[in-house]
This record gives sequence, C-alpha cells and structure tokens, in this order.
Amino acid sequence: MTTIQILNLLERMDQLIRLRATGTPSQFAQKVELSKSMLYIYLDLLRDLGAPIQYSKSEKTYFYAYKVTLHLKYKKNEH
Repeated sequence: MTTIQILNLLERMDQLIRLRATGTPSQFAQKVELSKSMLYIYLDLLRDLGAPIQYSKSEKTYFYAYKVTLHLKYKKNEH
C-alpha cells in the first residue's frame, strides 16, 4: 500500500468513526477493504496519533470519546 493509499484509508476510517457508521469490527474491516487484523493495526495507529477511539457494543460502532479533528494534509497559511 502506498503512502497516499494509507492516508486515504485513515481519512475514510476517520469519516466512518465520526459518523458512528463503522458497524462491527468485521463490518468495518469490510467497508475499508482490510482484514480484521489489519483494521486493528490501523485503529492502533490512529490511537497512537491521539484519536480517542472507543467501541460501543450496544450501538455496534466505533466512535470518538470527544470531538477531534484529523489533519493529514498540508494547508497554505494565509499570513
């Protein structure tokens, strides 16, 4: 997987987590086209970056414990 593909994957994972639309770990892995074991590796990577990812058994989805913003791109500063 290229760096760009990994960044796109992390952005997609972030979007699904933010929307509380991941489903179970198996469903989440399928949505982002990963094996379950690889999904856990990328979830750990996001957590290592500071993402407060939790899982709700009752809602069957991953979610953020509090509001966060993922920034993976350069933006031009306007000063």
